[in-house]
Amino acid sequence: MEHSHRYHAYPTQEVAEGLEHHLNVHRQLYNHVRWDYENSPEDDKPSEYDQNNKLPEWKHKWAVFSELHSKAAQATVARFHRNLSNLRKKKEKGYNVGRLKRQGPSEYRSVTYNQSGFDLDEKRGRDRFAYVRFSKIGWVKIRYHRPIPDHATIKEVTFKKETTGEWFVSFGLETDEADLPEKPDVDSLDASNSVGIDLGIQNYIHTSDGKTVDWLDLEDEYERLRREQRKLSRKEKGSNNYEKQRREVAKVKRHIKWKVLDYQHKLTTWLVRKYDAVFVEDLDAKGMLEQSHNARNKQDAAWRQFITLLEYKSDLYGCHVVQVKARGTTKECASCGVETAKPIWVREHSCPACGFETDRDANAAMNVLQRGFSKLGLGWPEDTPVETVTATDTTHFESVSASRVVETGSLGVVRESVMIKITFANMD
Repeated sequence: MEHSHRYHAYPTQEVAEGLEHHLNVHRQLYNHVRWDYENSPEDDKPSEYDQNNKLPEWKHKWAVFSELHSKAAQATVARFHRNLSNLRKKKEKGYNVGRLKRQGPSEYRSVTYNQSGFDLDEKRGRDRFAYVRFSKIGWVKIRYHRPIPDHATIKEVTFKKETTGEWFVSFGLETDEADLPEKPDVDSLDASNSVGIDLGIQNYIHTSDGKTVDWLDLEDEYERLRREQRKLSRKEKGSNNYEKQRREVAKVKRHIKWKVLDYQHKLTTWLVRKYDAVFVEDLDAKGMLEQSHNARNKQDAAWRQFITLLEYKSDLYGCHVVQVKARGTTKECASCGVETAKPIWVREHSCPACGFETDRDANAAMNVLQRGFSKLGLGWPEDTPVETVTATDTTHFESVSASRVVETGSLGVVRESVMIKITFANMD
């Protein structure tokens, strides 16, 4: 299994200048690889292997390329061909795509060292700091808030300069499947150790066993963003004041992004640790964002990112995560299966066929759970949440404010006692 750890980096001024220089040279190499590909005959386009073989020639011809580590240079060539492959796949799916463009200084912000050219010294740092050495650059201090697991192998290291001007170092890790916890047997799954999740905006998640978690209130952050953007609009583009204010805008945007990601990490970690199986809707997030209404809230919700976090943590914590068809989960009655049209402002489910009543999102979550069991080839268990669901006219839904989740801090290492405080006072 492949995953990554990311750390804030604090290079000295001298090392930062070296990172900047190598970043710029790699950008030039990327653009040259693109130029070489674009100017080759249509029937004889060079492959990644062909262009890797050209690297010694290019280093001899242009001395600046000889400053790069060989593995890092090969990773830059691979980066171009990976982008080219992604572009080709989009074209095959019917998207109207052009060509890969030339990378400017503000667009190319990361360099990867693959397999070699780097060293990690965990003992050199103090107070949760460590050092990473990049070949031909030097040692970079990182905030080592989360040690690399003993059973993980470092496959690659990437340094990146964010738009805020800050540096980060990411480790690409590979963990042997034998070192991961085993997932429970599918036949052992039932309604007591499994959960269906309905993703929304009013309540970020609503589970099939009657728990809800509020969504983040980002209005203060967006008000600050609007304020900083107004300041930026009054600066002369290209001036020092403009660049300084541009970084302030980037910091606010990063704060919003990290706040959402931190929130999602907390929820997904709690879900995969508490349940043996988590079923979630396979949402077309891109298509939903293209709709004219409520697009910003849908973007803030970052549903696809939430599902991606669930999936990769399923292997780390030994939990089944299954995506099910999302269409009709709100309309279909979880008790009898009859579909009833409900406008978005109707927040209750009341089945005209069987009389089953519950919250709209609770009904959808139970349908997700039922579809999840069907997808795994299991029968719908007799002890279903439908039989004991709380009606909408009662006050027994377990709910938690999003602010309680955010205020607890980062989930670098989550302890069970902390998670209980984060989520629900009576979740068992």
